[in-house]
Amino acid sequence: MRRWNGWGDETFNLELPPQGQSFLAERVGASHALEDVSLESVCAKVPESRLPADDTVAKLIDTSPEARVRHARGQSLSDWLAMRSGEFGVFPDGVARPETSVDVQNLLHYAQARNIELIPYGGGTSVAGHINPLAGEKPVLTVDMCGMNRLIDLDRESQIATFGAGTPGPLVESQLRAHGYTLGHFPQSFELSTIGGWVASRSSGQQSLRYGRIEQLFAGGQIETLKGTLNLPTIPASSAGPDIREMILGSEGRIGLITEVKVRVTRLPEQESFHVVFFPDWDKARTACRKLVQNRTQLSMLRLSNAIETETQLALAGHPQLIGMLEKVLSLRGADEGKCMMTFGLTGSKHQCVSARQEAKRICSEYKGVYTGTRLGKKWAEKRFTMPYLREALWQMGYAVDTLETATDWDNVDTLLGLMENNLRNGLQDRDESKNERTHVFTHLSHFYGQGCSIYTTYVFRVADSYEETLARWKHLKNTTSELIVRNRGTISHQHGVGKDHAPFLPVEKGELGMLAIHSLCRTFDPEGILNPKTLLG
Repeated sequence: MRRWNGWGDETFNLELPPQGQSFLAERVGASHALEDVSLESVCAKVPESRLPADDTVAKLIDTSPEARVRHARGQSLSDWLAMRSGEFGVFPDGVARPETSVDVQNLLHYAQARNIELIPYGGGTSVAGHINPLAGEKPVLTVDMCGMNRLIDLDRESQIATFGAGTPGPLVESQLRAHGYTLGHFPQSFELSTIGGWVASRSSGQQSLRYGRIEQLFAGGQIETLKGTLNLPTIPASSAGPDIREMILGSEGRIGLITEVKVRVTRLPEQESFHVVFFPDWDKARTACRKLVQNRTQLSMLRLSNAIETETQLALAGHPQLIGMLEKVLSLRGADEGKCMMTFGLTGSKHQCVSARQEAKRICSEYKGVYTGTRLGKKWAEKRFTMPYLREALWQMGYAVDTLETATDWDNVDTLLGLMENNLRNGLQDRDESKNERTHVFTHLSHFYGQGCSIYTTYVFRVADSYEETLARWKHLKNTTSELIVRNRGTISHQHGVGKDHAPFLPVEKGELGMLAIHSLCRTFDPEGILNPKTLLG
């Protein structure tokens, strides 16, 4: 059963080792947990549904309090605080679960005729406020696409697979694997997020170096709009004007509801492995990564942790004796204080993997990298989709954790990373010097391009004595750092989309004329503004 007020399967917990607790207490301070409310108490707050009756869609809509609670929020820290405190503010008036494109068409006709706002819902993993209903006079209907979750067609000759938009990551891969194929799109939210959500938010998977981001994988599909059905043919390439696919990618429900997704798949690889290298300092590590990607070394993934994240990961890893032995060996080989950990993946044929490993080891050795094999890489692979569960463990100890991500050109990486970390590290002290609140901040580079890379920063701080003050702390850190990002050549989102939370910062990136174009596109398909209002465009 999925947690109603947090991440993932409620039967799974990721425990923090004892040395991890002392590590955080030393860097942030000892803390205490805030009290959680019960599901029953929240359900008691849900008001009567405002949805008008309609026989054509009645069988599709659930207006029960629990369904509405479970679909009212995503997974941002502000959502987490709302769910834990019970202060949701607004609930959808109902949850529809269509199973066909015709069902979606009927829901759109119903919403248009009755002036109802529609919010598409995939896996509920948004960390940017995509699925949160807003207060207003219009009823709100959340459309959960989970019933459209199967492989519809597989064209082996063209290697095009067609899925229902509500298919979650594990079902995408298991249904393809049965035929010997993979999509290879593995965001950290893979366990819960859906293929339609990946397209709508321009998602990026952990192995995008091999398989590409979702925009490279998205070949076409079907979108139900208020103006009719939009079918996108699967043409490999075209110079026939603007690409309509690009209008759908990142549209976040403002144009219509994606019902079918056609994606480019590949044969399952012969082998796959993940390797870890430690560098003596950040400059050598970053330069090695840049050289690897600009040389087009055939890696499937690449991740570089800065010194603080490396220290944090080793402290939270458990197995203190083994980590202690590793630290001694690394110290003897020149990777001591200030060391940075790089993880890289090799995926493909045996020949491809051997060749890429040799080139990766050669380039890393040029920059004094210490190759440690695959043991730590296997540990990363085992936990690659479970790290979001760590938020639960930290919460129970009285700590809030959140992330910020962006992307920028290579010449700006260090500058922007430094601005982000410094603002987060000092933000709470700047806000109120008397409280002397500290924030533990660390960063990794998670997606790499010849032009630049993404920056993914995590920050941990103590909860306050109240939910209101904890939320105020988060807003201050989030908003001031987001402003720094867009004012210093960074995108407001590399992989999490815009939603409602990032919408105020989008105009800096797109410019006045660019925003006019996006507004015009959305008005063309949705003149009444009933499709996911305030998302993408604030």
